[in-house]
Amino acid sequence: MIVIGASSGTSADGIDVAAARFEYEEGGALLRLVPLGFATTPYSDPLREAIRGALPPAATTMEAVCRLDTRIGQEFAAAVSSGIAEFADGRADLVASHGQTLFHWADGATVHGTLQLGQPAWIAEATGLPVVSDLRVADVAAGGQGAPLASTLDLLLLGGRTEPTAALNLGGIANVTVVRDGHPPRAFDTGPANALIDAAMRLVTGGRADFDADGALARTGRADPVLLDHLLTEPYYRLSAPKTTGLELFGPDYLDSALKRVGPLSDPDLIATLVELTAVTVADALRPSGVREVLASGGGTRNPVLMERLAARLAPARLDSTDRIGLDGDAKEAYLFALIGFLSWHGLPGSLPECTGARRAPVAGRITPGAEPLRMPRPAQTAPRRLYVSTPDSGSPTR
Repeated sequence: MIVIGASSGTSADGIDVAAARFEYEEGGALLRLVPLGFATTPYSDPLREAIRGALPPAATTMEAVCRLDTRIGQEFAAAVSSGIAEFADGRADLVASHGQTLFHWADGATVHGTLQLGQPAWIAEATGLPVVSDLRVADVAAGGQGAPLASTLDLLLLGGRTEPTAALNLGGIANVTVVRDGHPPRAFDTGPANALIDAAMRLVTGGRADFDADGALARTGRADPVLLDHLLTEPYYRLSAPKTTGLELFGPDYLDSALKRVGPLSDPDLIATLVELTAVTVADALRPSGVREVLASGGGTRNPVLMERLAARLAPARLDSTDRIGLDGDAKEAYLFALIGFLSWHGLPGSLPECTGARRAPVAGRITPGAEPLRMPRPAQTAPRRLYVSTPDSGSPTR
């Protein structure tokens, strides 16, 4: 079965599209994931600015929400259609769309709701395929955080390892999944990854740069201990898992407030301090689990200064990329949503209660029919226990 996964992160830069073929093996206990291709399509400039203008703490209107839902859905539809043509020879079976998160309603460790926009009907109309969307809400309704959903893929991919291993995703927010033999998995958001760094770059460049390319500015600065100590007093870091956060907390206003308390810094020192904040909070969150290896993915892996500081703070644990086990670190989240779509299509849960805090493991999402009436398979009798990644012309796993 070929599934297209589509998503956009908190940076709202563009739409990630991945095509994957999933095959059951060993009577359904093992799932093979064959990556067929991945691409990122930038949002149009007007839509990117409209999304960022509606993100917390900005006020918005229902008219703006309606326009965003439509325009995001239309641009997702175009990106997915291109992905099907380029990576799947024009033939796919299902689309799983995460959409664009606009708000995650969290009160401390309790999540009351989450809103992803990008009307799936536009995708279904453009592709003729059924679309699974709203992938987080069922978990929230069951008492969970609705995040981190990455643990669904991480446990299947890393389960069975003999040494404690963590998967680390460095998007706007950093999230981790800790897998230890003989222990239930743990997953949670550690705090900001790129969110505050990107906000600071937009601040110091007057909006001319959205991120610190190659960590160039951070490399010329030094972390300021006063600002770093102030940022580390944030109560979120002391909450117990499961926990989740977002731009509702770690947004531009958060940075502005901190700078007003501490005072101005040079541009390089500000960026270097925020890089250090990410490294410290990730390492502090993982240290109690005694992890021996950390496999990173997401946009933050392209910042060499951030990766260097993470490696230093995580030592003696080894830091590597999910590329080493065959899964493109930039594409991992899109493949995750393709996996969740596949699981939903087969009547299987898309989240792990032990990681999200839900009372039960619900089937994720809602389905928008494509051009044909829905013809869903019989629900799977058992869920896969392991997943391996292999190339299209090889059945051998990549470990």
